[in-house]
Amino acid sequence: MMSQRNSDVSELVQAELTCAAENVPFTPGQARACTVREVLDRVGGKWSIGILVAASHGPVRFTELERHIEGISRRMLTLTLRNLERDGLLHRTVYPTVPPKVEYTATPMALELYESLVALTSWAERHRRAIAEARTRYDAEHAD
Repeated sequence: MMSQRNSDVSELVQAELTCAAENVPFTPGQARACTVREVLDRVGGKWSIGILVAASHGPVRFTELERHIEGISRRMLTLTLRNLERDGLLHRTVYPTVPPKVEYTATPMALELYESLVALTSWAERHRRAIAEARTRYDAEHAD
């Protein structure tokens, strides 16, 4: 039997418990797990994938994203764009026009990620019906 101390899983779980805590020292493994989780949370967020896929096709404007991404609010779009820009995945260009024209483009780092995002979204599209059916079966079998 493997001890918890030597288990990669327990290290990741421990990192999750301490990532958000302030002033808590990390072991090198915990810090690495925390950083990876934060990155995956950002790029795997509900809205981030759609934004990054759209921006990978070329410059995209805020209103185009708002129309393209079903269900996103203006506030959430603004926050997600800011976070993706902060993480170095989007570049924001403001043109000095009235009203100001703002475009977002994928950075080289985001373009590298693009292939993985396309594979993930394609997988989700191919399997969405099977997943919905599995959920229906599960819910019927586990109904109280």
